[in-house]
Amino acid sequence: MDWLNYHHLRYFWIVAREGSIAKAVEEADVAQPTISKQIRQLESSLGDKLFKKSGRNLVLTEFGQGVFRYAEEIFSVGRELQNAVAGTPGVRPVKFEVGLPDVLPKSVCHRLLKPALSIADELQIVCHEGGHDDLVGELALHRLDLVLSNAPASPIAHIRAFNHLLGECGVSFFATAPLARKHRRRFPRSLDGAPMLLPTRKTAVRRDLDQWFYASDIRPKVVGEFQDRALMKVFGQDGIGLFPGPSIVEKEICQQHAVRVVGRIEDITEKYYAISVERRLRHPAIVAICEAAREMLFR
Repeated sequence: MDWLNYHHLRYFWIVAREGSIAKAVEEADVAQPTISKQIRQLESSLGDKLFKKSGRNLVLTEFGQGVFRYAEEIFSVGRELQNAVAGTPGVRPVKFEVGLPDVLPKSVCHRLLKPALSIADELQIVCHEGGHDDLVGELALHRLDLVLSNAPASPIAHIRAFNHLLGECGVSFFATAPLARKHRRRFPRSLDGAPMLLPTRKTAVRRDLDQWFYASDIRPKVVGEFQDRALMKVFGQDGIGLFPGPSIVEKEICQQHAVRVVGRIEDITEKYYAISVERRLRHPAIVAICEAAREMLFR
């Protein structure tokens, strides 16, 4: 059986963190030829290239990225061992890997995830952002424990995932105080011709809003479309236009962005799901999230 040379792995890990051998030399306090030789020997033993050149820096290959993740875990455990030997108390945290689609409002993510932290002191939430379908794919490969989303996992994708409805809420419109005063009267008719900031057309809430605008014979002046809702709110905070948001987090949106509620629409609802590989939920963090959402947030 071939044994891994941890000296080689440590030098690789330092170079990967620092981005260049020159910086790694300062960190490891060894000569540059020594580090270069150690990395070549590690590549030879593992059978593939770990780095490729990018200008003056070194970047990890796809193979190198996988090795680096293992190295991070290995040396993290090593630090814990040193702390334990030195008498430093500490419990290794249990990682709870959560996928969050980039269209999901951050304030909603915070409210949904917060109950998970109360179940155990050693729980560590690791949040991953990305596209909805990509995250569900990662969930199916067991690289994530949970995906929170405002859209269910599609059965067409042929991925084993189960949708657990957390709840639904209406949509509110927000604006700076001057715009709110101007458009609060005669709401929602006041939205006709109003400067509007909206999510992109790829999102479910945008499609629902467009249908509602059409059915209500309301034609807002769309001055901006955003994939990132946080950026949309920053523009709204600057007085560029009105913007929609989930009614359940009105207070947080108003406080964080110094805006006012213009009005609420109950005809449009945003649904929120916990997507897991479990039909019957057992993971204590997921159970805590679902119970808190249904009993407190969306009751």
